[in-house]
Amino acid sequence: MEFVLMLHSIVRWLIVIVTVIALVRFALVWLGNQPEQRYDKILLSAFSGLVDLQVLIGLIYLIWSGSAGAGFPSYRIEHSVIMVIAAVVGHLPRRWRDAPVQTRARNNVIAILVVLVLVYVGVARLPLGWSR
Repeated sequence: MEFVLMLHSIVRWLIVIVTVIALVRFALVWLGNQPEQRYDKILLSAFSGLVDLQVLIGLIYLIWSGSAGAGFPSYRIEHSVIMVIAAVVGHLPRRWRDAPVQTRARNNVIAILVVLVLVYVGVARLPLGWSR
């Protein structure tokens, strides 16, 4: 069970790295009128895929540890629900894939920022919150 928690912790840092790169890249496309690159779709897929993976690992940990005796206190359920919502928001950029480049880049930045806000709130719901 500790392995799952450790994996959950490692994946969060991968998400941080990809998120920073994605925010910078899409902000440059949006504000700098830079052309879209082939790797932009890969970057966005990596972001949403890693968030999905993180949610999956978190749900596995929730069910496994909850069934093993940790239980299902409300803060764990709230954290899980918020993170699932964050994963859904992380997939919203797929909805505007046919929009003009500037609009798509702007919407990608907004979606990523909303995911970050949801993650912040979700982690803050945990007893140790951001001190972990």
